[in-house]
Amino acid sequence: MPSIQNIRCILVDDETPALDELSFLLSDYNDIDIVGTATSATKGIELITEKQPDLVFLDIQMPGKNGFHVLHEIMQLPEPPLVIFATAYDEYALQAFEENAVDYILKPLSRERLRKSIQRIRCLAYENCTEKVELPDMTALLHTMGIGTKVLRISVEASGRIMLIDPSDVILCRVEDRKIMIYTREAIFPCYGDKTLDKLEERLQGQPFFRTNRKEMVNLNHVRDFAPWFNGKYVVTMKHIEDQEIIISKGRVKDFRQHLGLV
Repeated sequence: MPSIQNIRCILVDDETPALDELSFLLSDYNDIDIVGTATSATKGIELITEKQPDLVFLDIQMPGKNGFHVLHEIMQLPEPPLVIFATAYDEYALQAFEENAVDYILKPLSRERLRKSIQRIRCLAYENCTEKVELPDMTALLHTMGIGTKVLRISVEASGRIMLIDPSDVILCRVEDRKIMIYTREAIFPCYGDKTLDKLEERLQGQPFFRTNRKEMVNLNHVRDFAPWFNGKYVVTMKHIEDQEIIISKGRVKDFRQHLGLV
């Protein structure tokens, strides 16, 4: 990163009190300019892409996409920012951070720990720093955390054979009679490999799939329209299978809107 006058910073955390606390602590540093905050991974990606900051303080445990998915997305930018993680992760994850991240801060935040992190950032941002600090290998970190490796195919049963389907062709995954059914534009297939929707959802992390309720998961790229339903729920219609109405449970409505960039 070239020498800069001030370090432009964005904070991403789904908890507003955590954002307020970090903003307050960072006010002690005259060379740190907070240029934006976001309370979801989706909004964070949008804000980072728009503002192109030098530094991001990134929470990891957020609903929907987590901090590692944000990192994966922003690593595709021409000049990705430096990242400091705010985390409550275990020892295994901390070892990965120590080897590959610029820095991490355990929650609850401490002034002294933050000061050390800012010093590391300054040494990467300013050319006159005497301490040697190497740029982190964020790609290695993502691989360690199991992010960034795309699911190549979803296996289904078709006429006595196992067929491999690209995830982008899948419209809906639905549990029917204790079996996962895979809906595509052409047909409906029983899923061959994954035994539960939870496992399939885990494998599809980083793909544009959204768990609408306990028994259904949709590909957001195939959503045609949606509308409020009763008791705070939503009803969704998908392209190519318009006769199938999917219900978004009340507790998932906010995340659904966030994933579509509507809040």
